[in-house]
Amino acid sequence: MLAQLNISNFAIISHLEIQFSPGLNVLSGETGAGKSIIINAVNLILGGRASSELIRSGSSEAVVEALFRLPEDSAVGRLLSGFGIPFDGELLIKRHISREGRNRIVINGSMATGQMLSKVGSMLISISGQHEHQLLLRPDNHLYLLDGFGSLAGERSKLNEAFARYQSLTEKKASLEREIRTGMEKQELVRFQKEEIDKAALKEGEDELLAEEKKRLQHAEQLMQIVTEAYQAFYEREHALISELSIYARQIKKAEEYDRRLSDISKALDSAKLELEEASLGLRELQGSIVVDPQRLEQVDERLQLINRLKRKYGSSINEILKFRVQLSEIMDNLDHKKEELARIEQEIHAMEERLSSQARELSRNRKQVAKDLEKNVKKEMELLNMAGTRFEVRFEPDLGSKEENATEVMKIMRADGYDRVEFMLSPNVGEELKPLARIASGGELSRIILALKSILARKASVETIIFDEVDSGIGGETAEVVGEKLRSLAGYHQILCITHLPQIASKGTTHFLVQKEVKDKRTQTVISELAPEERVKEIARLLGGKKITRKGIEHAREILAH
Repeated sequence: MLAQLNISNFAIISHLEIQFSPGLNVLSGETGAGKSIIINAVNLILGGRASSELIRSGSSEAVVEALFRLPEDSAVGRLLSGFGIPFDGELLIKRHISREGRNRIVINGSMATGQMLSKVGSMLISISGQHEHQLLLRPDNHLYLLDGFGSLAGERSKLNEAFARYQSLTEKKASLEREIRTGMEKQELVRFQKEEIDKAALKEGEDELLAEEKKRLQHAEQLMQIVTEAYQAFYEREHALISELSIYARQIKKAEEYDRRLSDISKALDSAKLELEEASLGLRELQGSIVVDPQRLEQVDERLQLINRLKRKYGSSINEILKFRVQLSEIMDNLDHKKEELARIEQEIHAMEERLSSQARELSRNRKQVAKDLEKNVKKEMELLNMAGTRFEVRFEPDLGSKEENATEVMKIMRADGYDRVEFMLSPNVGEELKPLARIASGGELSRIILALKSILARKASVETIIFDEVDSGIGGETAEVVGEKLRSLAGYHQILCITHLPQIASKGTTHFLVQKEVKDKRTQTVISELAPEERVKEIARLLGGKKITRKGIEHAREILAH
């Protein structure tokens, strides 16, 4: 529960310290005294947006701090533990708002972010005011209220997670289909390019060898003439070089006997003779390999033209062309893999559609059962709140009834929370048709509907504290008495803070606070005080009769407080 709230330099509040009690805490006071300012301060503790405009004039900083006492094994404790914030049953939240924009949030002595505070705050206090009235009028929120009443949030969460996986798969499927369409459009070109390269049957270095062969073929006759003449000169004709060299080599060899200085020359001549013989044999072999073949030259030229054409299209070398061919193969293989992956995903999607539609049908059946219980409970509560004869209905769209739609049809209307669209319908007057809350409910009726729903959900709500901001809007008399009793009953489950102008409601409080304006040091400020029993009698009398408090009003106030 909220044990203490301290507010400093906030709007027209200089400094307030409020100690709340368990049960029903009532706040009353003149209009404009500052009751709503206190609610705005609580909103900051819950993670609401901070603005320097909230700082009291003349001050550099506003501070709001709240002390909560909670069970040590509460969900709030587990959340704080996840944030690395210590918790021993007491929770102190402190929020600083600076004109310079250096705003700070401190939770149990640890610095915290706005996001962390919002998560913690949502588990501490629920504020029921005009904003919540507007939320109740929006059909989008009715489904969550229904699920909260029926404890179906966990079931809805499981469906939500499954639906998220389903959406992820459908997005992947759509992406694959786009890639496959693009691939199919390119496939014919890819296939043509691959076949063109495959048909050429290229080999690395082939172009260089062909270029050399072309050169030989182009100059074959000239080569034959040069080789033939050289061979004859070296070996075959009369007075060939080898014959002459052999003669002189023998003579030098003989002369070596007379002069040893000819030894090296003799050896050089022998070596030259051997090399000349090898060269002659090489020329003779080359003679047999030189071909004058215009047809082969034409073939080589055509082959080189083909290779050069492929180079212009696919790469500057045969190696690059072959690499490009590998890429083309990978594109075709990848397309095949994508088709296989698409088929697998389609099967998985189909299976998920069956499971999702089954889950959604089950959730819808549970919701409709819960809706009947909610309708009965709301009717009972509305009777207690002096709205006997009120009809309340939870309307479902679309109403599939007993019709067993196939999974594909169900998925067409599926959302993350299921396929149900829920709207609360109301007929506050006997004989009138049911209409949406937004079109039928007056302010007083809406206040009582909210109170009825709060009462019904009380045992299921996770927050410790509920604030009702002017729950008495549009009601009075006997109805106000009933609303007061209902708030006192609700305070058996939660700590209640209720801002009211009605004595019938204020008299039901466990603790009563008076909010007033006063002028101090020539400045207006809001003050709040817990009323002693006699002070409370006077405040109830004021609420009964206005500024002038009469003896009769005092007696009436005592009578109201006695009940």
